[in-house]
Amino acid sequence: MTDTDMIRAEHVRKRFGPVTAIQDVNLHVRKGEILGLIGDNGAGKSTLIKILTGYHQPDGGQLFFEGEPIHLRSVVHARSLGIETVFQDLAMIDDLPVYLNLHLNKELVHRPLPFLRRKEMRRKAREALDSIGITIGSVTDPVSQLSGGQRQAIAVARSVFSDAKVLLLDEPLAAMGAKEGGLILRLLMQLKERGDRPGHHSDCPQLQPDRRRRVCDRVNLLQHGTITFDKASKDTSVAELLDLVHAEYRL
Repeated sequence: MTDTDMIRAEHVRKRFGPVTAIQDVNLHVRKGEILGLIGDNGAGKSTLIKILTGYHQPDGGQLFFEGEPIHLRSVVHARSLGIETVFQDLAMIDDLPVYLNLHLNKELVHRPLPFLRRKEMRRKAREALDSIGITIGSVTDPVSQLSGGQRQAIAVARSVFSDAKVLLLDEPLAAMGAKEGGLILRLLMQLKERGDRPGHHSDCPQLQPDRRRRVCDRVNLLQHGTITFDKASKDTSVAELLDLVHAEYRL
């Protein structure tokens, strides 16, 4: 372990009845790093992410956050530390406008009367989206009117602007076309380039190998319940990654 590791898992394992989801997983994400986690469907990627975000409790092993051993009691506990996750279902409310989804569970209210400060929330939402280049018609539009890529971008923006120290993305490009996937990749690249904001990380599985090399700093392969490959993206090649992930990981 180094003092630059934001989050680390050592010998973590998890079973669901007779099924072993992950076993003896060792993984770490450094400060300011984007890690790409790849693996076959059912390899345990989502289970591992849910352990790192407090949704599942591991059956063994140890987690560390900012160098200290930690037991994540829940997703709420993880968020209180600055560990945010964007799951595949995005946890967004379709009928609510964009600005309210961005402030979900963190609404700004007047005191002592619990009235929403809607004008301020709309302004902050627009500033947040503009600052990372997310283009939508209006922050008052309901989320149901957005494309899949825009919805994913809103979910990422919500996590980024909640002062997240670690950002985990579970299947960020699932079921997206090239145009929508490109929107998310551009957003990840922008976050990566903002090196003046240390502590923001992404776990970005399921990217096409050539795009992974541009977006991610390091690649891990989860296979047979453990990490079997750990290499800096600059030290690998498209051919090597294609051999690892096979055709099903192409967009």
